[in-house]
Amino acid sequence: MEKNVILSARDIVVNFRVRSRILTAIRNVSVDLIEGETLAIVGESGSGKSVLTKTFTAMLDENGTVSQGKIFFEGRDLLTIKNNKEWEQIRGAKIATVFQDPMTSLNPIRTIGSQITEVIIKHQKKSKGEAKNMAIDLMNKVGIADAEERFDEYPFQYSGGMRQRIVIAIALACHPKILICDEPTTALDVTIQAQIIELIKSLQKDFGFTTVYITHDLGVVASVADKVAVMYAGQIVEYGTVEDIFYDSKHPYTWALLSSLPQLGIKGQFLFSIPGTPPSLYNEVKGDAFAPRNPFALKIDYEEEPPFFQISETHFAKTWLLDPRAPKTEMPEFIRNLHDKISKKVAVGGDFYVQ
Repeated sequence: MEKNVILSARDIVVNFRVRSRILTAIRNVSVDLIEGETLAIVGESGSGKSVLTKTFTAMLDENGTVSQGKIFFEGRDLLTIKNNKEWEQIRGAKIATVFQDPMTSLNPIRTIGSQITEVIIKHQKKSKGEAKNMAIDLMNKVGIADAEERFDEYPFQYSGGMRQRIVIAIALACHPKILICDEPTTALDVTIQAQIIELIKSLQKDFGFTTVYITHDLGVVASVADKVAVMYAGQIVEYGTVEDIFYDSKHPYTWALLSSLPQLGIKGQFLFSIPGTPPSLYNEVKGDAFAPRNPFALKIDYEEEPPFFQISETHFAKTWLLDPRAPKTEMPEFIRNLHDKISKKVAVGGDFYVQ
């Protein structure tokens, strides 16, 4: 059965004015969110992951503008909405975000319960009593023990993992259709990270929302994603199912990211790192942005931007290596049979796993 596209972004360009210069953070990006699925967006810091999703909720910084493109959601182009009151009916209510540091999302001088009930009263028009019961129910759902007793406590009385659970509860208070998780486990220790990831997966089954997971941790991607978008220098350079990306990736940047997995490290040897740095997005990028760091780069990579080549119904990559005229280039030996290598790591207690 074919699933519905719940949000469709087309040809998005985002510019930031920094002093007297223009930085193009997103360069002609198109992506679809499929109802009920999880899309993971991965890439190095500065690749545009968070900026892209902020366009879905009009949360760009004041110096940022979407200068081109369309974002279709529920039959309308979100980029035509200029009224903040209209945005309030979408932001939080239908498209909610969980950020990486819960303390920046919670008011330190207000009780936990009041922060959840405020959202319920505002968006669901419930009475205070009804909102309190709903809030306690949500606190239980996200794993807060003794929720009724802890309802009137303050954020400083909660641990980091518990605060993140409360932020998730607030995000879910309006039963959003899309939940954007912007590196929600980065500030937490490994054990708590695993709990939060499992919580989001469990809640997605219960509530049926679509999830966008922004992360640089490919271990997380393997455990949560249905589809993966790999971003580099403001563009999606490869898109596919989690199996496509981990076991049959085609873009040299994806190969480099997979080679950087700490779980593939060998005792006594240096971990792989990608040489060089991403290009400055203040300047127009000529050719393939990854070319200067790409050991497989062709002459054309420095001259012309590659198109998206379709590998299968679910898999696309933006690299000249897929052009029929290009020399045949295989995935590096180091990351072949990744499943077997990962499984061995799991067997000795590694924290990386693939479903």
